[in-house]
Amino acid sequence: MSKIAISYLLIIFVALPCISFSQTIMHPAKENKQSSGMMLEAVDPLQKVFPEVALFPDLKATADVARGEHATFQFALHSMLSIEHLTASAIQLNQKYSLINHQNVSIGYVDYVRMGKTYPAPPPDKLISPTGFFPDPIIDTPFIDVNADYTQPIWVSINVPKNTPSGEYNGQLTVRGRMNDKNMELHVPFSIHVYPVTIDSSSLWVTNWFYFDERKLKLMNKGDSVVPYSDKYWELLKVIAKKMADYDQNVVLISPLSLAKYSLNDGQYNIDFSHFDKYVEIFRQAGALKRIEGGHIGSRMGDWNTSFGVTVPIVNTDTTIFETHAISDQVSQNFYKQFVQALMAHLKEKGWDKIYMQHIADEPTDQNYQSYIDIASFFKKLAPGIPVIDAIGTKKLNNILNIWVPILDVLDKDYDYFEGRQSKGDEVWTYTCVGPQRNYANRFIELPLIKTRILHWINFRYNITGYLHWGFNYWNEHPFDETVQPNMELPGGDSYIVYPEYEKLYSSIRLETMRDGIMDYELLKMLSQKHPDKAKEICSQIVYSFDEYNTDIKDFREKRKMILELLSK
Repeated sequence: MSKIAISYLLIIFVALPCISFSQTIMHPAKENKQSSGMMLEAVDPLQKVFPEVALFPDLKATADVARGEHATFQFALHSMLSIEHLTASAIQLNQKYSLINHQNVSIGYVDYVRMGKTYPAPPPDKLISPTGFFPDPIIDTPFIDVNADYTQPIWVSINVPKNTPSGEYNGQLTVRGRMNDKNMELHVPFSIHVYPVTIDSSSLWVTNWFYFDERKLKLMNKGDSVVPYSDKYWELLKVIAKKMADYDQNVVLISPLSLAKYSLNDGQYNIDFSHFDKYVEIFRQAGALKRIEGGHIGSRMGDWNTSFGVTVPIVNTDTTIFETHAISDQVSQNFYKQFVQALMAHLKEKGWDKIYMQHIADEPTDQNYQSYIDIASFFKKLAPGIPVIDAIGTKKLNNILNIWVPILDVLDKDYDYFEGRQSKGDEVWTYTCVGPQRNYANRFIELPLIKTRILHWINFRYNITGYLHWGFNYWNEHPFDETVQPNMELPGGDSYIVYPEYEKLYSSIRLETMRDGIMDYELLKMLSQKHPDKAKEICSQIVYSFDEYNTDIKDFREKRKMILELLSK
């Protein structure tokens, strides 16, 4: 199985780009989706298309959307012969407000990645690939070549601005290429029904943790090293920030502890937060930051269930290294008394103190919870107004935590407890990671896409106000070749949801689906204000319980359309 062959060198010489649009009013749609040895079919974007599958149900390409979200389409091109220089373009066919234009439309080609090992407890409906290759990255290159007897999915995403007049918009997807030294061209119409419903922004708190170390940066820079805090470094950080903003992330994990510069004189620390400030400003300007997650100050001092210590900078003449010490150590207390005082003053000066939350240490357990409480109590005495947030593996944290983030199956098992925390004024989010497995919704590559989208229907049904995932871009050495992390038993799709390219990031069909699910959450919230019983009823017809769902795609589309119709009245 070969990956998409992308001929970058040809871009210099070819005048016709793949992603082209027209605002000119065109003739009515001429459907020509089959030709000798070729077929172009509309496929629901919740359906994963495998390269060896060529039979699809007859489906009209339609999207029912609110203003402020995206209309998503998928088309499958199958050819008995190889196609050279395949391009795709979209035009608008009717005379309404110009919606389908170069500013609003993105077109890409779904590529395939390998998943060499399944996870231990998959659900009965896990997807099986005979080749071990699964669709995931969306390659937004100007053109591609397609192998013979190969099905190539084409992904179309149309941003629907908030000022779009409601109504029906008709468009046409055209694909062109060379087959057997002859030009080929196919057309498929599509339609967008824009309802008189507007989503201003998402109220669901969403965070994906990103990684910006040397190895990750090389993958975005043709394998070349990037000097920390150089111009290239900051440009690549802007790429990540923009991608997060484009997909409705609004909370960002940024560590003032690790980004600060330190000097020490007679036990007194001078702390420079300028790098932290630049991080915050980049994400804020991109539109991805409504709240700041302060990076963890604590870590385990041994294996998983051993006590937590705190990270302390050891300042030498030319270098600063970080060591882990117990919070009771004098070196820890001396540093954190100064650090927290300086950080709080700095946040207040910047006006960020009301949007800042602090991580203490990741996933405390029933065995090490007391060391977590000790660190958190020390921090809260120094910064009483700052909420503490963490993914947790224990309930034994008394009143020390303000934002509880249990993994989805723990939330299921102890839901009454977390409802009780909400009644006391705490926030409750949820997260997915290596688990939960079995039939729970998650974002693993093996799962049907609807199970990724349903994550945020679960959030609505159970009054969960935030979603956290640890792996936005935790790439291995060859992220396109193998998605299961070696020696770490991280399932395919767990450790990253975007793919690296030179100075850019490719989206994935899972990330697109995640964004659509965030919008579903918002529509359900809007409906709950207008018709609370209807919102609960519709959601419960998709989410039966924490781990039982209606995954019929056609029925899902009908339920979502019902929400839009109810909001339109």
